[in-house]
Amino acid sequence: MKISDLKDKTPIDEIVLKVTEVREPADTRVGMVQQADVEDDSGSATLTLWNEQVGQYKPGDIVKVTKGWCKEYQGQIQVSAGKFGTLEKVEGEK
Repeated sequence: MKISDLKDKTPIDEIVLKVTEVREPADTRVGMVQQADVEDDSGSATLTLWNEQVGQYKPGDIVKVTKGWCKEYQGQIQVSAGKFGTLEKVEGEK
């Protein structure tokens, strides 16, 4: 799956992305949250990191989201592992 395949409010079976920028985390009423810009050869998106995922990734990391979700917010596709998916760092260059 590629970023160009993602649509608002749809599940993600598996996608591999390169982290290009990581923003400062924020403490919200539902927990810690952090946004990271990610890309693949088809486009770019925002990766949302929650709680234990916050601070685990840096620019240049390659991450794999499995059984995640995506949504569109203010015209930008956002990707997350969600409650039931996984997010992991993988080796290699994207």
